[in-house]
Amino acid sequence: MLKAENIVSYKQYIVSISIIWILVIILLGRFFQIQILSYDRYSKKANTNRIRKITSTAPRGLILDRNGQILVDNSPSYVLTAIPGELKNKGQKFDIISSIIGLDSLEVSKNYKKYYRGKFLPTRLAKDLTFSQVSKLEENKINLGGVYYEQIPDRYFPSKVKASHILGYVKEVDRPIRKNLGNKQRYELGDMIGWIGLEKQYEYYLKGIRGTSFYEVDAFGREVGLAKGLDSQNPEPGNNIVTTIDIDIQYILEEIMMGKKGVIIVGNPSTGEIIGAVSAPDFEPDLFTGLMLEKDWEKVLRDPDKPLINRMIQGLYPPGSIVKMVTATNLLLNPEFDPNKYQRCDGHYQFGDRLFGCWQSQGHGDMTLNTAILNSCDVYFYKNVHLINLNELSSTFRSYGFGQATLLDIPGESVGIVPTSEYMTKRYGRYGWSKGAILNICIGQGELLVTPIQVFNYINLLATNGNAGTPHFVMVDKIPKNIAPKLDSKFWNRIKSDMKDVINHENGTGRSANPNVDGMIVFGKTGTAENPHGENHAWFIGWAELDDSKYSIVVLLENSGSGGTVAAPVARKVFAQISKNTQLSFYE
Repeated sequence: MLKAENIVSYKQYIVSISIIWILVIILLGRFFQIQILSYDRYSKKANTNRIRKITSTAPRGLILDRNGQILVDNSPSYVLTAIPGELKNKGQKFDIISSIIGLDSLEVSKNYKKYYRGKFLPTRLAKDLTFSQVSKLEENKINLGGVYYEQIPDRYFPSKVKASHILGYVKEVDRPIRKNLGNKQRYELGDMIGWIGLEKQYEYYLKGIRGTSFYEVDAFGREVGLAKGLDSQNPEPGNNIVTTIDIDIQYILEEIMMGKKGVIIVGNPSTGEIIGAVSAPDFEPDLFTGLMLEKDWEKVLRDPDKPLINRMIQGLYPPGSIVKMVTATNLLLNPEFDPNKYQRCDGHYQFGDRLFGCWQSQGHGDMTLNTAILNSCDVYFYKNVHLINLNELSSTFRSYGFGQATLLDIPGESVGIVPTSEYMTKRYGRYGWSKGAILNICIGQGELLVTPIQVFNYINLLATNGNAGTPHFVMVDKIPKNIAPKLDSKFWNRIKSDMKDVINHENGTGRSANPNVDGMIVFGKTGTAENPHGENHAWFIGWAELDDSKYSIVVLLENSGSGGTVAAPVARKVFAQISKNTQLSFYE
């Protein structure tokens, strides 16, 4: 019995010793893995717990006009923050802050939750504090433990122009915005990001690089001083961008469009440079800087005039008679068409069971292509458009850039509608439309919809025999290649001659666009687009040649009447001002 017990005891001893050695080997292996193989990873984790990285905001790059004048700058702005781990009695402190800065304590609390990043990381409470408000906060510092303020660069607009739809604006990165960003690592809560316009398009260039500082923290997460062995990095400002905008021209256009709804664009047809552009109504460029409350945002959204819509690239309009040169292009390429043959306009045209009227109800009399364009006769085009079909006309519209993006360097561009037979069938059914649809489309009515920036590209092509640069707002080394109809010079010259007569002939509908400036030759076309929702839209497109320069223009005035009586005089004012601006120069 005793011997058996000894044997069992010995076996247990051996097993126990074996287990102990196995555990020792496992522990030694794990120790080797942690201390040797995974040293870098665990060292980094330890440092993360011991060292805190604090970032500082970098100023965005400036936005300049073509002559180097500042359109968008940076100015110092005070931001109020709190360290959650140091913040006691939040409600009481938010009430004190509210009474000093005039922001509802509920908004302060909402910001606290919105920008919370961690127990010992700064959380934004409010921004754009005045020096007076900061001073009062400093006076109440004893009652505001855990609350701090810092100075950051904010967007500032020092020039005399708004150019709000061009420049755009920035927004603060909050949790919803950051969640939807493809490059989250580039942005922290509270950072600024370009939201529309050039601010968005050139975000990569304008955004600077954050500065970094490293602090040691204690077991409670409190900062105890700068970390040794880790170099801080100062913030790097973003790059400046130089626009094609001329401040003086931009100012003139904004003054002209004050109180109006519509679009005006002026530029260099050869290069595609836009030297001034207005979408009206617009908004104050600093609207989105500072403390913008929800009620303020709702007020802007509810404005019936829709000031946030960039009509230049997002507005879709029937072009009316300004596109009759597109139809003329199609006709001139048809061997059966004789531009010098007289066609009678009695004020109306019968097609099937429908009667199509001319804008001149009593008729224009006998018309050739030249007189039809200068008088903007509709019936002449009704009578000749049977020589082409809808898809042929659609193709010519596309060759002038309609129905597609112009590649303008501002995001959000609409492409418009250029109807084809397939489009009409899909929309109305096989028997829901007739060949009569082309009569409306050939004079810029019906389902045809365009944007003002497409029209700007179109007039530039006409002014340069198809050699226009792509429209753009920022000076770049290489401009994307533009599309254009492949026409012989005789066709271009024929169309240009007709557009010259629109301005200079005694019966021309665009006579009111002529500023009668010595040495300035003006070409153009008026348009009156029917609006199913109200009064007609007025168009004028054209260009002026002065010395060795060309200046193209697009004028669209919503719900204002006739292009010849309303839009053309606006162009005259612009051409007259351009002739006085001897400092204006183009980058060829």
